[in-house]
Amino acid sequence: MTPPPHLRPVTPADAHTIAAHRYPDARDLPERPTYAEWVAGAIRGGLYLGFLLEGGAEVIAGAGVTLLHWGPTRGDPQPWRGRVVNVWTHPDHRRAGHARTLVTACLDVLRAQGVTRVSLGSSDMARPLYGALGFTASAHEMTRVLD
Repeated sequence: MTPPPHLRPVTPADAHTIAAHRYPDARDLPERPTYAEWVAGAIRGGLYLGFLLEGGAEVIAGAGVTLLHWGPTRGDPQPWRGRVVNVWTHPDHRRAGHARTLVTACLDVLRAQGVTRVSLGSSDMARPLYGALGFTASAHEMTRVLD
């Protein structure tokens, strides 16, 4: 029997994996090193929080959230916003709830840090998942106010 996937936080050592999730297409290969360098620094600086799901020694899915110093707004003194990014699942492991697990973990870490506003960009295919997680759609992105 195969053990369930293991969820773990990302570390700077995962930067190249995260970059491959963000830029999965061969045409985007030149973008990966620059993004990997940025994300490693953002993880070290606490501005990128994320999780990977591992099945054995293989990463089967991942997601992260970038913290944006937005400044306080009318009715919300919390200056930080979260942006969910790099939600990716290996094609052999899709439709198993992994993206839901990962995005939920991202939302939980945002709540723990007191972040109240979060957004993401979404494909048409992923909108039902994000809607089920409480995000609402606008013309350009989906947003959520956290408890």
